This record gives sequence, C-alpha cells and structure tokens, in this order.
Amino acid sequence: MYQEESFKKRIVEWFNKNQREMPWRETTNPYYIWLSEVMLQQTQVNTVIDYYHRFVNRFPTIAALSEAHEDEVLKYWEGLGYYSRARNFHTAVKEVESQYGGEVPSDPDLFKKLKGVGPYTQAAVMSIAFNQPLATVDGNVFRVWSRLNNDYRDTKLQSTRKAFEEELNPYVQEDSGTFNQAMMELGALICTPKSPLCLFCPVQDNCEAFHEGTTEDLPIKTKNIKKKTINQKVFLIRNNNGQYLLEKRQEKLLNGMWQFPMREASVADNLLTQELGVKVETLEEPIFELRHQFTHMTWNIKVYSVPTSINLSENELPSNMIWFNLDNRDNHTFPVSMDKIYRFIVG
Repeated sequence: MYQEESFKKRIVEWFNKNQREMPWRETTNPYYIWLSEVMLQQTQVNTVIDYYHRFVNRFPTIAALSEAHEDEVLKYWEGLGYYSRARNFHTAVKEVESQYGGEVPSDPDLFKKLKGVGPYTQAAVMSIAFNQPLATVDGNVFRVWSRLNNDYRDTKLQSTRKAFEEELNPYVQEDSGTFNQAMMELGALICTPKSPLCLFCPVQDNCEAFHEGTTEDLPIKTKNIKKKTINQKVFLIRNNNGQYLLEKRQEKLLNGMWQFPMREASVADNLLTQELGVKVETLEEPIFELRHQFTHMTWNIKVYSVPTSINLSENELPSNMIWFNLDNRDNHTFPVSMDKIYRFIVG
C-alpha cells in the first residue's frame, strides 16, 4: 500500500481544482446534502440539478416536507424514477421532524436508523455534512479503488464493500467529506468505466492497474440475472364527456402513481369484460407500442383505444379509478411509461 498522506494530498488537491459546480456543494445544510444523495442514486448529475432546485424551492425545510402529502412529494419527484427513494426520504424526514426536532442527527448510528438510509447514504451525508470519519463506497469508488490496487474481488459482494470501507478508513479520519467527494469525482471524471483518462489522473503513480495494463478489466462485477419481460396491455377508455379513465396503482412497484388502466396481457381483457363491461372484440390493433426498462424487468406495452365511450359516473367506478381531463396533467403523478402514452394522446 502506498503512502497514505501523499496519496490523499494529491487526490484532494486535484478535487479542489477540478470539481464540478453543484448546488449541494454550495451548502452545509444536512437536509439539502441528504436530499442530493438520495436523488443521485442511480441518476446522473445533470438530470438531478433541475429536480433538486424545484424540490428545495417547494420544500425548503424539513418541516415543509414533513407536512406535505405524499402525492405532492411524488409529483415533484416525477421523472426521476425509483420512487421508493422519494417515499423513504419523505418518511425519514417526518421521523426527523417528530423525533429530533427537525434537525438531522449528526450521530451516524441514529441517522442510519431512519427509513431508507443504507451504508452509502449514511457515510456520504455524515461525512460531507458533519465530517464523520466514514468512507463512502459507491460505483465510482469501487472502480477507483479496484484499479488502484489491481483488486479482482467481486464488487457485487457485500464482503467486498465492507473490505473496501475498512481499507479506506485511514483516509477519512480527517476531512472525510472532501476525500470521499474527491474519490467519487475522480471516478466520474477520470477513472471512467470505459477508456479512463489515465494520463490526466492525479494518482496515476499509485495505480497498480495502470502499471499492469489491467484498467479495462476492473472492477469485477458478476453479471446480473437476466431481466424478466412482462407483456402489458394499456387501455385508453373515455366517457361521454371525453375524459380518460385513470387508476391509481396498488402494486408495490410505482405504488400510488396514476396510470391508464393496464394489465398483464394474459389477463388484460378481464379488465374490460368483467370490471367495466366493454366488449373486447371491438378492439382493433394497438395504436401505440413502447418498451420500458426497470433494473429488474422490462415492460413491453401495447396501447389500445377503446372505441366505445362508457357511461359511468365517478361514484360508479372502483375506488382507485377516476375520470381525467387531459388538461389536468399537472395534478397527477405519472410513471415515465404513462407520461409517454399521455404525450402520444395529446400529440
């Protein structure tokens, strides 16, 4: 292992000169730092910035967010995906408001007990906001540290994460937030997954993979299990007033969000025949098709226009269904796939 002090000095100096401007780097407010870390999980920085500004403007304090209804919180999250992040963050903020007087706890153990706070979020927020000596290990850090040490351990394993945290521990005893951000920034800008910019790396001399010519082989990550593919049918159903039928999802995935009625293809016709009394033989070919990718599955969606309007009043619908005016889009939170269908309808 190389000299800890000189390695840390090089990477921190590089970071101080080359770090990207981000709004959450301009604040010491732990609530804002925490929000940014939640938004940044599995989402690119450029995408997050606008969402971050809108969210902070609407919910500037923990008290403001804790008082908000979940539907509104999801509306301000719409388009970021992975909506369980928003729900967990909302729940955790309410815990902070009720249990800690609206102040994010600086004790790492207390913070980790909050809803949705895992090892990475704990380390990132606690180190950046409170300079707690915890090492962050995200995808960028996995890549940087694997290459620096020419390390072929499987980064998918929890044991590898724990080992990396222990090995990085000496570097976070002081200025932990700066060092953690420097490691992540190096992975984002220089030590990239493909074609890393090794000639511009401030710690090239320390990198065993660079000297061995193995940077493209690292990090090691076992392949994910093949995604499940589900064929879905979506029905565009109108009433005599030209409104469209929407339903609120009850499933765990995208729970509470609005969609045009959708069912798996094998049972989809039951929605029309049994629930709403529409004859399925009147349907033509799908008017629109799309594919939506999740981390664990793929939806192949075919959209059908139901030609016959339905004469059902609001109180005759199932409790999770409503009639929807197309110009009221901003009042409803749609998953990305449903937003694409909406945009298709309005042209």
